[in-house]
Amino acid sequence: MKRISALAVALAIALWALPGHADPAAGEAAFKASDCTACHYTDGPAKEKTIDDQLAKKGPELWYAGSKFQKEWLQAWLQDPAPIRQMKFNSVTEANPGDHPKLAAADAANVSDFLMGLTSDAVEAGVVKPKKNAKGRLIFTKKMPCSGCHQYEGRKKKLMGGRSGPSLVGVGKRLNPDWIYAYLLTPEIFKPVKAMPVFVGLLSEKDMKNVASYVANFK
Repeated sequence: MKRISALAVALAIALWALPGHADPAAGEAAFKASDCTACHYTDGPAKEKTIDDQLAKKGPELWYAGSKFQKEWLQAWLQDPAPIRQMKFNSVTEANPGDHPKLAAADAANVSDFLMGLTSDAVEAGVVKPKKNAKGRLIFTKKMPCSGCHQYEGRKKKLMGGRSGPSLVGVGKRLNPDWIYAYLLTPEIFKPVKAMPVFVGLLSEKDMKNVASYVANFK
């Protein structure tokens, strides 16, 4: 029995050591070593930040990354980062230079594992399901100015919308649908200082779910 236990421990250690096995602690170390903290906050909540803190940021806050992103997308993006924002962060006049550092596959696996461990209890799981939501589409394109700031794919994959906010192309693979809804419902938790309009009081919770469902459907 002891021999079997020893073999099991040895096998577990061997599997842990295999290339590509994600390690959150190693991911945190790689995150800091790559100086990612110079652009991204991993400590929250956002309400503790001052306006100067918000304006000094060079990239989005990541203290709730595990509630916001989908891990498979995050790991792939870290290896081959393409601009999500057309404009430079905190700017509506300067173009995004697209110079985000690339990570090696092993580092990307570890860093994504670390980031996915950073979550917010404000995001309730299983609330929103992606679908072609007609009501959500109407609100997004007509009732509210969402399409004025965010780029998305219209019919026949034609790029439409504005450039001042992050692109929503491929959101279905990038963002957690429940986070989209939580962000609309409780923006003060995630970004108390932001350019995006606050829809609390303008949209019902049901309509926010409709919008989140529609946006989460973007391919």
